Formats: sequence, structure tokens, C-alpha cells
Amino acid sequence: MALFDPVVVALADHLENPGDSYAVAGKVDASSYTMGEKEFTLEDGVSYDVVLTHTGDGVLVSGIVRAQATGTCDLCLDPAHLDIAGEIQEYYLFDEPDDPDAFEDGFEVIGPTREIDLAEPIADAVIMDTPFVVLCKPDCKGLCPTCGANLNREQCDCAERAAEEHAASDDNPFAVLKNLTFDEDDE
Repeated sequence: MALFDPVVVALADHLENPGDSYAVAGKVDASSYTMGEKEFTLEDGVSYDVVLTHTGDGVLVSGIVRAQATGTCDLCLDPAHLDIAGEIQEYYLFDEPDDPDAFEDGFEVIGPTREIDLAEPIADAVIMDTPFVVLCKPDCKGLCPTCGANLNREQCDCAERAAEEHAASDDNPFAVLKNLTFDEDDE
């Protein structure tokens, strides 16, 4: 299943000779995308600005995609706003290669219609620039694992209380020392 609707670019009349370039810019009208189990909303779709270059045996597509996305912070569950700016670097061949194994990253062949679909490279660029760990801010304190308080907004005393309880408990490896007394008469 494709992440975005097709973004078809017709090459006819644009890239006739090796070295020719053709600039294409536009916007994918998408409202959201998913990465694994994470859902992100897009404020204004995904804009792209690419240059297609005739290389002799194919077309090199290079450029950048930009988007404003909102996901959920992995630590505190508040909204996390992301600035996406991913690079596109994709190569399309005019004909099936003699040695397909020579292309370790795979390849796409431009069909007889001389059209290419940029939806997959745009989606790949967005996914590659989306952080694996999503944070609402770099120093997010997250949620208290005991009471669930959002530590960015309020302080709880669960950590101090747990430390005091551990120090007083018999599970503490130093618990045997709490009854230790020193005789000062042994001089």
C-alpha cells in the first residue's frame, strides 16, 4: 500500500538529450502518514522540489521534501511538532539493464509512457527524516512511572519516596548496617 497518492511526472518534451535537466516542484495533499505503529498528521501536506537530469541511460531525480508533522511524544504523550526536510535521490533507467545485480540498491525502469511516479521517493524521504524516537522537546522529562504525572508540568515526590523506602527496607544491601553501633569504651 502506497503512503501517498501518485505524483506522476511526464518526461515527454523535457529530457530529450543527455545533460538536460527539468525542475519540478509541487505539493502532495496528504493529511497523515504512518511509520510503524506511529501516526503523524501533516499540517499542510508535503511539498517537494526536485530536479530531473537525463544521464544518458536514465534519469536522476534529486531534491528535497518539506513538511510540518505532528505526532505523539514517546515520553510524555503530548503532541510533538516535527519539521521534516528529507532528501530525494532516486535513479530511473530507460531500459532494463543487462546486469540487474549491478544495481545493489535496486532500480526502476521508465515505461513506454515516459512517466515516472515520485510518490515512493517522496514517502521514503519523509520517513527517513522522521525521528525514530519522537519527543515534544529535546529535554522532555516524560511521565512518572509510579503516579503518571507529566514531569514537564508538575513535580511529584515518587522518586524521593521510593529512595527513602528502599533505604529503610531490608532489601537494601546496606540494611544490616542500620543496627550497627560503635562502642566508645574500647579505648
